[in-house]
Amino acid sequence: MHQLLRQIPAIHELQQDQRFVQLLETSHVSKAKLTEWLQEAVAHVRKELLAGECSDENDPSRISNTIFQRLIERLSYHSTYKLRRVINGTGTVLHTNLGRARLSDRAIKQVMETAYSYSNLEYNLSEGKRGSRHELIEELVKEMTGAEAAMVVNNNAAAVYLVLKAFANGKNVIVSRGELVEIGGSFRVSSIMEESGAELIEVGTTNKTHFYDYENALTEDTAMIMKVHTSNFKIIGFTKEVSIAELQPLAQRHNVLLYEDLGSGALYDLRKDGIGDEPTVSEALKKGADLVTFSGDKLLGGPQAGIIAGKKKWIDRLKKHQLARVLRVDKMTLAALEATLKEYANEETVRETIPTLKAVLLTKEEIQSRIETFLHDLSPSWHRKIKHDVSQVGGGTMPEVTLDTSLLLLSNSNYTAQSLHNQLRQKEPAVVTRIIDDQIALDFRTIEEHEFADLHRCLKEFE
Repeated sequence: MHQLLRQIPAIHELQQDQRFVQLLETSHVSKAKLTEWLQEAVAHVRKELLAGECSDENDPSRISNTIFQRLIERLSYHSTYKLRRVINGTGTVLHTNLGRARLSDRAIKQVMETAYSYSNLEYNLSEGKRGSRHELIEELVKEMTGAEAAMVVNNNAAAVYLVLKAFANGKNVIVSRGELVEIGGSFRVSSIMEESGAELIEVGTTNKTHFYDYENALTEDTAMIMKVHTSNFKIIGFTKEVSIAELQPLAQRHNVLLYEDLGSGALYDLRKDGIGDEPTVSEALKKGADLVTFSGDKLLGGPQAGIIAGKKKWIDRLKKHQLARVLRVDKMTLAALEATLKEYANEETVRETIPTLKAVLLTKEEIQSRIETFLHDLSPSWHRKIKHDVSQVGGGTMPEVTLDTSLLLLSNSNYTAQSLHNQLRQKEPAVVTRIIDDQIALDFRTIEEHEFADLHRCLKEFE
């Protein structure tokens, strides 16, 4: 066994090998780090030799080759980014697992400029003194929603938590049983309320809650009436809920906060295009909500963020709360959010400039045209079929809404659909598809024309 282990070259000998020298020149890592990984590779090969798992045990040159193969694999793992670009062929516009909303060109440009240089993140340029990051997008949110004031935290769950912690810690919050939603990843509104210190008072039933249910639940310990927009599911049939407009006089009469968590946060009204019945943020505020919270990366079409909008006296208290610093967003998020909000100043062009809205509003005919363009350069070795189907908005938004689409179904006699589906995920960029009728399915609602060349290149490897 000792004779066998003596076949392994010493580290200093391997460092003098031309392969090590070349890797050091091209890998962009230090000699110390490359040597560390080389030692790991040697240890791995030594372990294989001792276990009798190495077929190179009688050939020192092949042992050396195996060591450098392990080192190259380690370098490859290091150089590959874990957060990678994906071509989304599923047709789900706000795909939570694939990063939800894609940013607009304007937002991407603003993020790059902000990241590239210093910025006035917390510096008032006109007065030459310390400023507040809250002020950077507040005016825009006010303009787009009609709110008196606004602030931003790192996601909508954080926004809900901050509102509850600040105004209902140790007090009662009245919520309809039909609105105690789970927002994904097993995170529940009831659990967030519990963590905030608020005491949940459930009223009504799963399908029906009446005005008198809220009225009868009010006590001296009530701090808030909370409405949760059920954006990720729909109850139909024998149902009843109480609107913000109906609850506003009750909340005002008893001097309790009226708060609505909208979740999806639509600024553009998709109902006028015949899509869903999602209320807008401005609508909720006009109906009397003191505070409204919503996401930045759902129907708004921006970066992950939680936006709190409403009456100034409540927002001012939230800005001073200790958790405001804990939950604050960074400069890149603010840059992307500001640029996204500016797109909404023009209601005619926002349909084209915000990728989320553009994808949701695509017609089946427009998608069919994308497919036909893509097929011009697709090899005839692929069997292809166009099939009518439906897309989803996704991201826990408008679950009852289906969007008419056309799918491109592809098959190749040399590969099964499952094999193609699995291997395409490993490409660069990764391609995520569906499988329908033993064929891979690509929904071009979520595949842009600028991605066609990369998709063609990935498919070409299977020809």
